[in-house]
Amino acid sequence: MRLSSLADYAVVMMTAAARHCGGAGRLNATLLAEETGVPLPTAQKLVSRLAAAGLIESARGTGGGFRLSRPPAAISLADVVEAVEGPIALTTCIETGHHDCAIEGNCRVKPHLKAVNEAVRGALAGVTLASLATAAPAPREEVMA
Repeated sequence: MRLSSLADYAVVMMTAAARHCGGAGRLNATLLAEETGVPLPTAQKLVSRLAAAGLIESARGTGGGFRLSRPPAAISLADVVEAVEGPIALTTCIETGHHDCAIEGNCRVKPHLKAVNEAVRGALAGVTLASLATAAPAPREEVMA
């Protein structure tokens, strides 16, 4: 399983926003794009999706911008991924409704996939923006002279 680029960028942007949490004023997509390296059009698209999901609050006009809608400790990776990708589902048969799976009627794995999916979602739900924002940066490789 791999996160899409959009979900990955959303996590990076939300983590950067969490580092600014408690600071004066609001953030904007331009600032986060510059800080994170996420392309500005992508950052703007993500701000819209994250606001629609209720993870950030935005305001227009003078003094406008956005801020996290909850403390960083109350926003999980699962929240961010679901805001961009929709519900976490490792396979389509976990979702309700009809699926175009040739083996669905005889699949012996399907009854177990709900537990696997819940474990993955639980792992993502156990990581908060606060923990990501305060994590030590990865050590840089030293160049041998």
